[in-house]
Amino acid sequence: MHADAVSIPVDTASAALLAERGLRMAVVDAADQQAWHDWVAADARGFHDKAPSGAFLEDLAGDVPLERAVGVYDETVAEPRIPVATVVSWPAALTVPGGGEVGSWAISGVTVSPTHRRRGIARAMLESELRVAVAGGAPLAILTVSEATIYTRYGFGPATWSTDFTIDARRAGWVGAATPGRVQFVGRDGAMATARTLFEEARRGTVGDVEIVGHRFTRLFGLPSDPEEQRKRRFVRYDDEDGTARGLVIYRLVEDPADFAGFTAEVLQLVATTDDAYRALWRFVLDLDLVGTVKAWLRTVDEPLRWLVRDPRMIRTTELREHLWVRVLDPVAALSARTYGGAGRLGLRIADPLGHADGAFTIESDPSGRAVVTEGEPAEGPLLEVPIDALGSLYLGGASAVALAAAGRLRERAPSDAAVADRLLRSPVPPALMTWF
Repeated sequence: MHADAVSIPVDTASAALLAERGLRMAVVDAADQQAWHDWVAADARGFHDKAPSGAFLEDLAGDVPLERAVGVYDETVAEPRIPVATVVSWPAALTVPGGGEVGSWAISGVTVSPTHRRRGIARAMLESELRVAVAGGAPLAILTVSEATIYTRYGFGPATWSTDFTIDARRAGWVGAATPGRVQFVGRDGAMATARTLFEEARRGTVGDVEIVGHRFTRLFGLPSDPEEQRKRRFVRYDDEDGTARGLVIYRLVEDPADFAGFTAEVLQLVATTDDAYRALWRFVLDLDLVGTVKAWLRTVDEPLRWLVRDPRMIRTTELREHLWVRVLDPVAALSARTYGGAGRLGLRIADPLGHADGAFTIESDPSGRAVVTEGEPAEGPLLEVPIDALGSLYLGGASAVALAAAGRLRERAPSDAAVADRLLRSPVPPALMTWF
């Protein structure tokens, strides 16, 4: 991707379309502090959040050079400096099957004021972002969503899934193997220093995880603008036998007013780069004194914790939901960046109504899983007719081509083609994104 992707100017096609409707689309000038603050206020309002304080705006100041914020403005409203719609984006590394990574265009902060709905603003912004991503050289666009019914129309498909846990800590029991290292409390500053390296190492080892920077990283430790939340957070690090940090858990405790011995431990983030670290940190959390319940969010769908407790029924999955959505923009670059499940050939006939990825392509992988991707479909052999959103779901190896075919979401040239696709495309470990953005 282009190093200066965040400085790409406003998309002229969407800007012209909105101008016909009396609206102005503009990239927020990073040097204009008031314009940035107004944009943040609109973003907060769009998500029904409280108005940003001066301290919160200071927390976000470091994000300004990292992100490309776009606003849509209506000069006829009472406060024309506040945008009536927002979107923000930035280049981010995404881990793909095989342990490599691909540059992606991360999109967030999509809001439209309720006073300006049904005017095509969201469509103009999202289609603009896709064109900007292409201009910046991104093979993919990615996002997490508040509503799961919006983004398929722009070619995004759900690519990772997550679960939330509620655990009866007293009844679950522990049967996991012992760990040779040690766990210890660390302060916020020490935890952040450890996490800057540790989180990136974990991200590179987790298919579907995304590089997180700016306040999206800092908020895991409690933003400086929220000292009350900072005081609630606890940080525990796991060091291996050599004293190297291999894991970190961030949690807070919520008291039960009716039972002082019935605290709930809320696991806000648990990241481990070794199996020992994973086991040690989960055992620490489940063994906390005066804690009856442990809650955790954004856990993986195949969490090893289920195999570390005596009674897995005490781990209740409270929600299963899609998390990361992927939109392929450059099939050759995107499909070449990942590895496959051995030697094979697979043709893809991609239908993309927006035209970015429309066409036919052939994947030829060698025994090591490395592939050459070319335009054009094979004359014979496995071939899938794939809508662009379904390709996004297949890309990280978390969705089954057989299941999508059964659902009528893709078509096979021959009845066994989806099974061949699964052999090549599926990831041995389901992909996961461990944060929101």
